[in-house]
Amino acid sequence: MAFDGIVISNIVHDMNRLLLGGRLYKIYQPEADALLLVIKNQKETYRLLLSASASLPLVYFTSENKANPLTAPNFCMLLRKHISNGRITGVRQPNMERIIEISVEHLNELGDLCQKTLVIEIMGKHSNIIFLDDDGTIIDSIKHISSQISSVREVLPGRSYTFPPSKNKIALGQITPTWMEETMLAKALPVHKAIYTSLSGISPLFANELCFRASIDGSASTASLTEEEKTTLYGELVRLRHQIDQHDFQPSIIYQDDTPLEFSALPLTMYPDMETRPFPSISAVLETYYSEKEAVTRIRQKSTDLRRIVSNAIERTAKKYDLQLKQLKDTNKKEKYKIYGELLHTYGYNAVPGQKELTCINYYDNEEITIPLDPQLDAMENAKKYFDRYSKLKRTYEALHVLVEETKAELTHLESISNALEIAREENDLAMIKEELVEYHYIKRHGQNKKKNRAKSKPFHYISSDGFHMYVGKNNFQNEELTFKFANGKDMWFHAKKMAGSHVIVKLETATELPDRTYEEAARLAAHYSKGKDAPKVEIDYTERRNLKKPPQAKPGFVIYHTNYSMSIEPDISGIKEWE
Repeated sequence: MAFDGIVISNIVHDMNRLLLGGRLYKIYQPEADALLLVIKNQKETYRLLLSASASLPLVYFTSENKANPLTAPNFCMLLRKHISNGRITGVRQPNMERIIEISVEHLNELGDLCQKTLVIEIMGKHSNIIFLDDDGTIIDSIKHISSQISSVREVLPGRSYTFPPSKNKIALGQITPTWMEETMLAKALPVHKAIYTSLSGISPLFANELCFRASIDGSASTASLTEEEKTTLYGELVRLRHQIDQHDFQPSIIYQDDTPLEFSALPLTMYPDMETRPFPSISAVLETYYSEKEAVTRIRQKSTDLRRIVSNAIERTAKKYDLQLKQLKDTNKKEKYKIYGELLHTYGYNAVPGQKELTCINYYDNEEITIPLDPQLDAMENAKKYFDRYSKLKRTYEALHVLVEETKAELTHLESISNALEIAREENDLAMIKEELVEYHYIKRHGQNKKKNRAKSKPFHYISSDGFHMYVGKNNFQNEELTFKFANGKDMWFHAKKMAGSHVIVKLETATELPDRTYEEAARLAAHYSKGKDAPKVEIDYTERRNLKKPPQAKPGFVIYHTNYSMSIEPDISGIKEWE
């Protein structure tokens, strides 16, 4: 997360563009540390959220209304008393700091024109919203900071407002080559750290971006920079200052595997292999980023128990499978014991009582062979002993062969459930996975021993560049329904070869065949939604739906096929449009 001075510059620019001259129509305080300002300007209504939350301080325009307490808190009542229906005359960001000042013009009780300032400080756990008189005196703040809490600065009614300590940082507009050489790069620090500890409003994220733009290793020491690298870095700092001064903002979110990774008001070029989604405004970026991030976090938390159950089951089944394979390998000796018994029946008359071994010709390969003997037994008794061992190992092999296939199928099934948990996005997705775990006795069913109505969630739905609809199953139940109920015989089916993954169905509709580009996009989806999504390339099998069969009593989503084509493709789905 990089809610830094650059992002705030973008927000301040939007606020000046949309709110200047507007009137404060309503003021709400939906949470103890947040305000919602409703502003009317040029026949438009805007909602501005100001949050001083210690965990997530934010400022952005929102389209949503928030629930408000029945009785407005004191700070909210104070703002309504002073600046309700006031006119916004200016929005500023001093020295690229994470501070926004909103100037409001209003009439007092006597009808005189007065000016007040609302200061929003976005500084992590020290964030605050402070209400100032026209002379800079604090009227009140959403959080009171006494000298017992902070020895650096008090924030209390009646005190004069002072800026938070700058920690010897300067704004981008003040940089010079001499300052960079003698101050910023004089610090014995990695280059990226020297940047964000010297400049106001630059986050560690954007400090690394500046190093990337300048082709410098951000983790390298400042002392290791060449003169050419210093010149290039200074040029990037000047270019950044120019971008901000010209309001050349390009809000976007960087996605990794459909999960929001970072956001920025300016392009982040250091993520060339990840998807960059542009947005019309920085407020849209913030609203989308945090809602999606919250959704991902919530699903992760809710799936924790299911992940643990599946992980433990996979570990337990994998150990059982390895043990069974070892036991199965041990049964390979059975043929040797059978040959020993047959050869003893043929050559046993040459054995002397008490002999420990017998050397003879193996008539299967005409090679000489030495057979160990029990000196306490005669040749026929030794032969019977080897035949008994053969029979026992043969019975073990036959039983183990079935068990190994069953255990392998169980392991494959569990890995497919694990993959479904990785791509789950909604609570209904988790409900379907849980139902499958209950059905196959990995989780006990509580209450009545009857199947509940199965939760419904929709498969992923994409549209290919050629206009074909592509559907991706999120779990085994959905895979089975897509393949055997939704798809027609001539629709195309894609799946990662010999690994857990989603079924991908491409509907042909009225077309007779798919273009090459759609084949590749469907294969990329199958690769991305499989266990091989982190591999450079994944082998994908594809065939017509009518070539698939489900074996009797097979687990959901399991199919067999003997007619197919294959391709190797990267699991990158950037550029494939999701259907809305």
